[in-house]
Amino acid sequence: MIRIAIDCMGGDIGLPVTVPAACQFARKHPDTRFLLVGNEAAIGAKLKELGSDGGDWYEVLPASEVVSMDDSVEVALRRKKDSSMRVAAQAVKDGLADACISAGNTGAWMAITRYVLKTLDGIDRPAIATSIPNQTGGATTMLDLGANVDCTAEHLLQFAIMGAALAKTVDRRENPTIGLLNIGEEIIKGNEVVKQAAELLRTSGLNFYGNVEGDDICKGTVDVVVCDGFVGNVVLKSLEGLAKMVAYMMRQEFKRDPLSMTAGLLATPVLNRFRDRVDNRRYNGAALLGLRGIVIKSHGSADIYAFDCALQRAREAVHNGLLHGTTSAIDHLRQSLQAAAAQSVELSNGVPKPVL
Repeated sequence: MIRIAIDCMGGDIGLPVTVPAACQFARKHPDTRFLLVGNEAAIGAKLKELGSDGGDWYEVLPASEVVSMDDSVEVALRRKKDSSMRVAAQAVKDGLADACISAGNTGAWMAITRYVLKTLDGIDRPAIATSIPNQTGGATTMLDLGANVDCTAEHLLQFAIMGAALAKTVDRRENPTIGLLNIGEEIIKGNEVVKQAAELLRTSGLNFYGNVEGDDICKGTVDVVVCDGFVGNVVLKSLEGLAKMVAYMMRQEFKRDPLSMTAGLLATPVLNRFRDRVDNRRYNGAALLGLRGIVIKSHGSADIYAFDCALQRAREAVHNGLLHGTTSAIDHLRQSLQAAAAQSVELSNGVPKPVL
């Protein structure tokens, strides 16, 4: 049985989205139970309105406070200690839930979950990862998307480990390829941090493809693209803006004159398929990686369909063992690095290199 704690109050819409999405999801997946966190009376009223009150698919966890989209991290973390965010994260720590999800304030959600759950051994900073549709028909996992503006080469290596674990467990990539986002494919390109990160990745034992450029994200050149949070957030918002601009321009062109409108009607099936392929709602649900628990961040303006997709990401992460996969990947890399360091010491002391 998979148990997911939902911050029902967070996001631009809140209850009108989170509770109906949970009801809909529970009907499709009888093996999933929900902890609905927030104002107990409001949640109960919404469930009654939907005709879904009663039953064993949910439990309400009361929370007296709500973190708004405008609240600072300090307010969310220090002053609102009984917020729906905090109670949802605490449910994972206490073992009541296998994962938690919120559509609320991203900075507050990151700070609260990091404070409550702590980071995994070997991980300095959590990272935000999501899937971006590519032209192969699949999706490219990208991280970090805004949690860490300034990163060291070691941080980028840790992001690669976590991204590989996510792609392997949730997206079922057996040996995911890793690309380092850069201004060119050549080894000499990039700043010192990126160059150092590339060197670490080449000797990490990960399936490192090399440097990739911005267009490789949508080409699907690699399974995972790694960058710092400043670059990642700019890229993500640029792609979202481009998709909206293309959709707007196409609508305008098909309305230009009667002939264009007729062509638009004939092309409707093709346009609908195109819309579905680039619909970013299908990829809603960014994972906050590196924490001692599975944490998902939904887009703040998500509708019921998009939040349902985020719940699916949470369920897949639990079902496929994302947390265990990340921990195992970190342990494996640590052992590999320790073995390489020991071998280097032996060679420097004149001990022959062992034959494998």
